[in-house]
Amino acid sequence: MDIKREKPENIPDLKSLVQEKFAAMESKNSDSDLQKNEKYVYFKDQLKEMRKQFLFRSNSNGEEAIEQIDEDIAVTQSQMNFICPITQMEMKRPVRNKICGHTYEEDAILKFIQTRKQQKKKVRCPKIGCSHSDVKGSDLMPDEALKRAIDSQNKQSWSTLDKTL
Repeated sequence: MDIKREKPENIPDLKSLVQEKFAAMESKNSDSDLQKNEKYVYFKDQLKEMRKQFLFRSNSNGEEAIEQIDEDIAVTQSQMNFICPITQMEMKRPVRNKICGHTYEEDAILKFIQTRKQQKKKVRCPKIGCSHSDVKGSDLMPDEALKRAIDSQNKQSWSTLDKTL
């Protein structure tokens, strides 16, 4: 159909056409399609596994189980804070940006700043969602507390590993 040549009164109602097509496609989706979707199946398996762990723990002591799950979440979140947004690896020498408060691996952010400077461009904070758009080397300071937390976490991991071996 060539809409350009049509008179205005002959042009179809595109909104209702789209709604019809969408309704037709939506009606083809079924629960069985969902059951076959690998992401959905994986998600359900993960939920079952978490429920099993929770029930196992809560059979011994309900309060303790909830605390353990909360602790697991807190540990996972704190470990996420150990990851550099540039390298996506655990930081060894973290530096904190005084302006926005985000941390990065020192070498990675300095290299990033230098590369952008050569391109005569400003450096936007590489942390997703941050609006700080002019990161400078002078804004960075070593984050000793984070470095100690990372080192402490790694010592605990190694001592746990030693016990299992």
